[in-house]
Amino acid sequence: MNGRLEARGVTKVFPGRRGDTVAIEGIDVHADPGEFVCIVGASGCGKSTLLSIFAGLTEPTAGDVMLDGEPIDGPGPDRGLVFQGYSLYPWRSVTQNIAFGLELAGYDKAETRRRIERYLRVMHLEQWAHARPSQLSGGMRQRVAIARSLAPEPQVLLLDEPFGALDAHTKTLMQEFLISVWRETGTTILMVTHDVEEAIFLSQRIYVLSSHPGRVRREIAVPFGAERRPEIRRDESFLDLRDEIRGLLLAETVEV
Repeated sequence: MNGRLEARGVTKVFPGRRGDTVAIEGIDVHADPGEFVCIVGASGCGKSTLLSIFAGLTEPTAGDVMLDGEPIDGPGPDRGLVFQGYSLYPWRSVTQNIAFGLELAGYDKAETRRRIERYLRVMHLEQWAHARPSQLSGGMRQRVAIARSLAPEPQVLLLDEPFGALDAHTKTLMQEFLISVWRETGTTILMVTHDVEEAIFLSQRIYVLSSHPGRVRREIAVPFGAERRPEIRRDESFLDLRDEIRGLLLAETVEV
């Protein structure tokens, strides 16, 4: 399984009655196979627009987006997408929600069952297999949404502020859980967030975007290994990196 995701010179312009709006301009970003990359920026910097382009839901005005060197020209099973909202089918059980993408892809019953069982285990959802979304907490619903996206075993998982609606405690637990899932599956992950500490804790590299229009202001390597213990948040190098990125975002706000 490969999974190199790349954008070269990507620009997106939205036409309007009062003139065009340039959401992002000249974006160059990439995520290598098995890498966890975060994109951070203030609201309105085009993070979600860029993710939508990678998902094939939005067409760029200019530039190229590629997966393993092949152009992305629409949605596909090689990319899984998880939004902030859980987007689960309320009439389906946890198992049936996870099975949805497998059904669309036409997997046989044996393979569907194998994958469902695997991701129930990976996401620690076995005891909730027959529950409906209304019976689950917010964190558990998001675990189901991630499991549903991972079940077809995409090359890349795209995450759009997946923990933004969760309370602080649940959000921290989900971040730690996502790290363990990433290590176990080896899936390339590209995630957008406005939470600087979240980006540092999760990712191996961070792209900081400017606003109006969104451009890459800085690419930063995160100097920690794949093991991310909660205590790392108190490490001096973690705090220094947090302050550096916050400073970039603050300077951007002042300049705008």
